[in-house]
Amino acid sequence: MRILNFAATILIAILAAQAALAHAFLDHAEPRVGSTVPSAPKEVALFFNQKLEASFSTIEVSDASGARVDQGKPMINATTMRIGVKPLPPGTYTVRWQVLSVDTHTTEGKFNFQVGK
Repeated sequence: MRILNFAATILIAILAAQAALAHAFLDHAEPRVGSTVPSAPKEVALFFNQKLEASFSTIEVSDASGARVDQGKPMINATTMRIGVKPLPPGTYTVRWQVLSVDTHTTEGKFNFQVGK
């Protein structure tokens, strides 16, 4: 009986670990999360750990007042999503993203970066 319980516990742990890995998580970004860059970037790029479904993945970049400063549609290539931004004056900007990985799991998040001081 103990061996059966132990085997069931191991199986549940393995399945839970696989389910946790089945999401597209943000690996890194440019500009980096929480960073201060000396000059304004021309685009924001997000790099994920899984391939993305382009039709259902979005990104928005906004200034401190909430006005959107991104322009155009996101460009998605496998695990990377990029979007152009308008010329950015010094200040704090928020990046919000929502992605659907090709295995149908969604994740979302946000982070800030600063331009200038």
